[in-house]
Amino acid sequence: MSDFRKFLDEQLEDPEFKAEWDALQPERALVQAMIDARKRTGMTQQQLAEKTGISQSDISKFETGGGNPSIKTLQRLAAGMGMILQVEFKPVTSAH
Repeated sequence: MSDFRKFLDEQLEDPEFKAEWDALQPERALVQAMIDARKRTGMTQQQLAEKTGISQSDISKFETGGGNPSIKTLQRLAAGMGMILQVEFKPVTSAH
């Protein structure tokens, strides 16, 4: 187990921290999906920037969780990778 994972597991024992961590899950999932999609295409951030007209620094910011891209921006990024953006609502499942 990595040092980070061990640290995170310890932090997640704090109910307040866990609530905040869980609340940020959609953003973490979106960031990871963006990174995974770009890597699957074999594109660098700079290549994606050139294709979309979105600056490389903004793409980097999005990929590190420091930005809040609009749906329109996400659609441009997806199109630049030859993909479409798909948003999905799922029912809440309770963990027992």
